Amino acid sequence: MIYYQNGSATNNLSREDLEAGLREAFGKLGEKHKVLAIPPDYTRLPSRAGELTEISWEYYGDRLTDILPALGTHTPMTDDQISHMFGKTPANLVRIHDWRNDVVTLGRVSAEIVEEVSEYKVHFDWPVQVNRLLVEGNFDLILSIGQVVPHEVVGMANYNKNVFVGTGGFEAINKSHYVGAVYGMERMMGRADTPVRRLFNYASENFAKQLPIVYVLTVVGVNKEGKQQTYGLFVGDDFAVFDVAAKLSLEVNFQMVEKPLKKVVVWLDPTEFKSTWLGNKSIYRTRMAIADGGELVVLAPALKEFGEDKEIDRLIRKYGYFGTPETLKAVEDNEELRNNLGAAAHLIHGSSEGRFSITYCPGKGAENLTREEIESVGFRWGDIDETMQKYNFQHLKEGFNILPDGEEVYYISSPALGLWAHRDRFEY
Repeated sequence: MIYYQNGSATNNLSREDLEAGLREAFGKLGEKHKVLAIPPDYTRLPSRAGELTEISWEYYGDRLTDILPALGTHTPMTDDQISHMFGKTPANLVRIHDWRNDVVTLGRVSAEIVEEVSEYKVHFDWPVQVNRLLVEGNFDLILSIGQVVPHEVVGMANYNKNVFVGTGGFEAINKSHYVGAVYGMERMMGRADTPVRRLFNYASENFAKQLPIVYVLTVVGVNKEGKQQTYGLFVGDDFAVFDVAAKLSLEVNFQMVEKPLKKVVVWLDPTEFKSTWLGNKSIYRTRMAIADGGELVVLAPALKEFGEDKEIDRLIRKYGYFGTPETLKAVEDNEELRNNLGAAAHLIHGSSEGRFSITYCPGKGAENLTREEIESVGFRWGDIDETMQKYNFQHLKEGFNILPDGEEVYYISSPALGLWAHRDRFEY
């Protein structure tokens, strides 16, 4: 059931609009006595989930007893991040999700079903795992809060992904990521119906109906002026609410470029992007738009690591981003990768498959990744000072730019908020 929806390509929703929408939806839910909020972490700051969490706390007061950021494999939020994202919400309500240890398995999707949805590209079952707090906390309302936007693993982010990956466990995250990677990222991005989503939907219908989950979904994008804009707010408890949000997201977050792009320049905001685990969204979201032989230039002043998880970071350093065939062979030959299929999936996602070059330009601080480290995993390295002088993001507008020397570049300020493609590489 959809309790509230307000979405259009012309909306520009304010804090007051979000508050009014949430209050209307909560009123329809009836009296609640113990509430858990599951927002994304700081890496999804533009989602406005922080404000929505704060509004939820203001509405429910001490009945909202726990906030569990959907970390997945990400690093726990710092005190400053919690304060910045959640505003006046008491920081002592925030819990830390431990994806390796703090989960329960609700059931298992059979290998036969996983094989079928993946077109027989993988041969394993899939565990439906969530943080034990969801099961043992005796909540009569679980608010899953987040943004619907094109996504490399599941097609369109959020809805039940926020639960089964954001609060999921080691095996569930690894296997679901690998299903998407071997099925083909370019076959899924921007689509609501994908193999990974079918697994999540099957899990919702067959193993998680006892959880009182209501989804609070936003659609946020970057407008033609380069400003972030909130186009929609949707609240509901089943696939219907995700479906309407996904349709709006495809309308406002997807850009079909008129020609294959020869050079793309992406800015990674230093408050959000400190790893290639996240920063490679610059690759995922643009790969269908970049021409063969083109170049992606990634301005990454805060880049300090490859993986936010130490073991994943080690595996990325060891195996690098060298394309699907090499990664699949590495999985076949190395038990450590077979035991960390999420890392293997990420290695596939982070390669251009040899079609175009990827130049990372990290900052020059003591914590930043070095030239040797960047080049060791298969990327080119660029001097950030020289590159910024040539491609100063403060003087570039979203989309096509012609530089004084006549070079044409395509600039993207927020890769996490969109998907770009040329019609030759995208089928509706």
